[in-house]
Amino acid sequence: MMLGGELGTLAVGLVMAGVVSGFLSGTLGAGGIVLVPALYQVLAAVGVPQDLRMHLAIGTSLAVIAPVSLLTLSRDKAATDWPTIRRWSPPLLVGAIGGAVLTAMTSGEGLMLVFGAVAVPVAAYLLIAKPGWRFASRPPQGPFGAILPFAVGGASAMMGTDGGTLGLPALNLLGVERTLGTASAIGALIAIPGAIASVVAGWHAEGLPEYSWGYVNLMAFAVTAPVAFFMAPLGASFAHLIDRARLRKLLGLLIAITALKMLWDALS
Repeated sequence: MMLGGELGTLAVGLVMAGVVSGFLSGTLGAGGIVLVPALYQVLAAVGVPQDLRMHLAIGTSLAVIAPVSLLTLSRDKAATDWPTIRRWSPPLLVGAIGGAVLTAMTSGEGLMLVFGAVAVPVAAYLLIAKPGWRFASRPPQGPFGAILPFAVGGASAMMGTDGGTLGLPALNLLGVERTLGTASAIGALIAIPGAIASVVAGWHAEGLPEYSWGYVNLMAFAVTAPVAFFMAPLGASFAHLIDRARLRKLLGLLIAITALKMLWDALS
């Protein structure tokens, strides 16, 4: 049973996590990558055992991302490359489910290593990428056209992140023009099956905190999701008023610091 002080710490931390992740989801489509570290720190502050923190942070993050991604997608239908989504949907779904299952089989330290190892190059991309960078003029077809979204779905599910974290850089580098809505669709395709798989995979886990359905904590979800849901359209409304290039660099710096901290904690 949590004490009053622990509940206060939990509530403040979750509200802040929701504000930041929702705002970044609306402006850059990449708020999910800050949500897992924030949830991890909040869970640590209220005494959740270390071997459960990453699993709960990842599962709860996916549950929060699902409605936020659907909201953003509903606002950005015109900014969605639907042919790419139709081709990518099956491998994304398979990758997300596989990633969630693999998450349940991986230790907390292992998940921290995965998060840090993937987040570092994402941070580097945000810090150094130029608007005109392209590897191709359109997404690849054939086998590689399925391998890429499968990898994005699996890695994103293991990190608990949205479609903007890995999907948006991939879309930009592959020459997709309508990226924000497309990234939101990718986020929904990852987060919905990923969250369900997190509930199932952790259903019989021992030592879970109160109000947990498997690796999704309902209390954390109930506080964070509405805040992120409210902040996402607000962030979208402010997007044209903000220097997005500078915001991307600030996000890249934040991700780099967080990723290196996770790697340090996992290896120490």
